[in-house]
Amino acid sequence: MPGNDKKQQNGFIRAFSQLSQIGFTIIACIGISIFLGRLLDNLLGTSPWLLLVFVILGIIAAFKSILDFANRQ
Repeated sequence: MPGNDKKQQNGFIRAFSQLSQIGFTIIACIGISIFLGRLLDNLLGTSPWLLLVFVILGIIAAFKSILDFANRQ
């Protein structure tokens, strides 16, 4: 049945896009937090404390984004 193939392909594309969105969200949250932490540590001379704080905040933000995404679905 040709209609079944189309539905399977659409399902695969939808699942792939959702999975990639989760991956990009995690990378963006943690990557931005690392950038900001290092930048502020270099400016203020507080190495490595602000980096650690921002990485923890980035991980928390990534988990919250994943939970929000899961609740939307």
